[in-house]
Amino acid sequence: MRRFKQLAALWGWLFTLFVAMSLVACQEASLSPNPNPNPNPSATALGPLSRLGTPSPTPTATPTLTPTPTPTPLPPVRFAVIGDFGQDGSGEAAVAELVKDWNPDFIVTTGDNNYPNGSKLTFEKNVMKYYGDYVREERFFPVLGNHDWGYYTPNTLPFPEFFPYLPGNKRYYDLVRGPVHFFMLDSDPKEPDGITPDSKQGRWLQERLKASTAPWQVVVFHHAPYSSGWHGDTEWMQWPFAEWGVDLVLNGHDHTYERVHRHGIVYIVNGLGGKSRYEFEHDTEGSQVRYNEKFGALFIVATQEEIRGQFVNVDGKVIDEFVIRK
Repeated sequence: MRRFKQLAALWGWLFTLFVAMSLVACQEASLSPNPNPNPNPSATALGPLSRLGTPSPTPTATPTLTPTPTPTPLPPVRFAVIGDFGQDGSGEAAVAELVKDWNPDFIVTTGDNNYPNGSKLTFEKNVMKYYGDYVREERFFPVLGNHDWGYYTPNTLPFPEFFPYLPGNKRYYDLVRGPVHFFMLDSDPKEPDGITPDSKQGRWLQERLKASTAPWQVVVFHHAPYSSGWHGDTEWMQWPFAEWGVDLVLNGHDHTYERVHRHGIVYIVNGLGGKSRYEFEHDTEGSQVRYNEKFGALFIVATQEEIRGQFVNVDGKVIDEFVIRK
């Protein structure tokens, strides 16, 4: 009986100890951090905080850029060049028919439009009879030659009356057609504004060339700076055209056709418009092509990229062809 009481007391003490230890374990468990505070797998799948709580920046509108417009290409021009033509007869008639068949946009002349002295009495039969439609439609652009000046003075010169649509003082002027800027000069010693590079006319040309924005600069006047014809070189018109930016120089005076290359540019003598034909009596430097067998005209097509010229005689034969490119 005594032994039984001892065993019961021991079991009671062990039970008390077990309960006490269980209470301690529960307190420690309640104080330990949870190793997985958010066991919801759907929450952890959202990723890091930066993707959950950081607001996305407000999108900045991309400015709409207006494209730079492509410049509209200048239309090509087709023009005829005639010179030393203005004497009523079969020669002028044949060249006029050649030009009419080609149907250019306009005509440029290299002077001596009205033989023998530029009189009002001969203008109708020497010019209007053959090229009247172009004059009336203001598509005829002449320069003065020595025979157009004749015996006149600047105050009595009838030339401006014949072509009232010409700009400026009408003795020298400029105009733009398509990609070509034309500078029409007076090379005759009677020109009151002078015929030297530093004259009033020369300074005007330099200023107009500097202001030009056309792809091509073409200068036209009567007396040829370089020619193998009867007159030969006209030294007073040997201006520094290449230095000033000129691409092509068109002249007459000698009744021949000649293409000359000087100073890196092309000079054309075109005086076979119908009056008469001269022999070649000189040998100018840079001469490439010479022709004097028959009358003819120079036909030019100019685009932004090139100037293409052909001299064609009255039989329709191409005598010379050249191309100038930038």
